[in-house]
Amino acid sequence: QHDDSLIYVLCCFPTPTMFNSNSAHSRGSKYSQVRSYNSDSDSDSSDDNIEEDDFIQREIRQQQMMMKQQDEGLEMLGQSAERLSKISMGIHEELGHQNKMLNEMEEDLETAEQNLSLVTRKTKELIQKSGGKRNFIIIVALSVVMIILFFLVLYT
Repeated sequence: QHDDSLIYVLCCFPTPTMFNSNSAHSRGSKYSQVRSYNSDSDSDSSDDNIEEDDFIQREIRQQQMMMKQQDEGLEMLGQSAERLSKISMGIHEELGHQNKMLNEMEEDLETAEQNLSLVTRKTKELIQKSGGKRNFIIIVALSVVMIILFFLVLYT
């Protein structure tokens, strides 16, 4: 009965030490105990049973520790995923606000462009009504002279 349960534990619940090449010698001795169990005489059977029970208990404890470590790792992974989810939702909201502001800015820019176009067209019409570019340049030059004279009078 013990042979079957021990073989079942070894086959169905492999441990990292079973696959470690450094522990091949110790593994071999443990397995040789299992393999040679049937061929041993009954005189050492009580000692062998105790050793096998200890071995099984060690293996079970080792498996439980590994499962606990894996559970802790999964818990940390779950917490990290939750933090990433919150961060990504924050980024999503911020991008939504930025997109809304860009759309408003685009609308304001289009309005400003239309107003500038209207002012430019009105200025061209005013220049043509006032006698063309020649008269406009004379008006601008006289305005500059008047500003210069104003500052000269003010500072003297």
